[in-house]
Amino acid sequence: MDKEEAMHIFIITGLSGAGKTQVINCMEDLGYYCVDNLPPLLLQKFIELIMDSERKIDRIALVLDVRGRQFFKNIYEAIADLKRDDIRVNILFLEASDEVLVQRFKESRRRHPLASGERLLEAIQKERRMLEDIRGLADLVIDTSHLTPKQLREKIIEIAGESKKSKFTVNITSFGYKKGIPMDSDIVMDVRFLPNPYYDPVMREMTGKDKPVIDYVLSSPVTMSFIRRFLNMLKFLIPHYIDEGKTNLEIALGCTGGQHRSVVLAEHIGKALKDMGYNVNIRHRDIPRLKDGGANWG
Repeated sequence: MDKEEAMHIFIITGLSGAGKTQVINCMEDLGYYCVDNLPPLLLQKFIELIMDSERKIDRIALVLDVRGRQFFKNIYEAIADLKRDDIRVNILFLEASDEVLVQRFKESRRRHPLASGERLLEAIQKERRMLEDIRGLADLVIDTSHLTPKQLREKIIEIAGESKKSKFTVNITSFGYKKGIPMDSDIVMDVRFLPNPYYDPVMREMTGKDKPVIDYVLSSPVTMSFIRRFLNMLKFLIPHYIDEGKTNLEIALGCTGGQHRSVVLAEHIGKALKDMGYNVNIRHRDIPRLKDGGANWG
């Protein structure tokens, strides 16, 4: 397998309550194919199925339940087999202090998986002893005792080798108010104040993807002033959204019928954001299907 195309697998394990769920959720947001609590005995078979799949999957994150002694042997053998196949494997081990784990379980009111007939602290210490071997095998150990969920997420993004900006996606939808506002919108802009090509009989049946309509809408000083101001607002907002851990921004631009003005602005603003380095998807909800080839700037 070519090294540039080699599969990369993150195996996430560690103490119960140390943050495995937060990590796997973050990895999923980063585009990893994620599986929670896959038995190590099935790891090799799972990878074989992935390789045989028509869908190209080269980034995988797995949470493995390795609390049983037999699982240790299975995971050692499985990892050795994967490395022989030239697959890149990293083991991430999560831990926290006894005091913090006790507090987390008490706050969540969840039962520790080993707490059958034992006190919570005894169960935590027992699990810590059971996981000593797999901890020694780990490529990276993270102590989450003093990390907030946001800080843990930032650490995982850094470890996964992806910049926050490269994984942030802006989805822009043009729409007509006649059919309602898209339900999943984060930012909705009403552009019905712009000059309307609909009133020109020549352009009435055209869409915002036709050059006469594009030239008409963009020739208005009001349009260009709005675009400049709106892009400046997005330049300010998006980095803050990213810092807060947001991975997608849904922008909806609406005009009366969703055919002319909103389409032109969606295309123009989408290209500007793409030029800034963001992943951008553009969808024109209400223009005729045959004319709506859409646009994907990401």
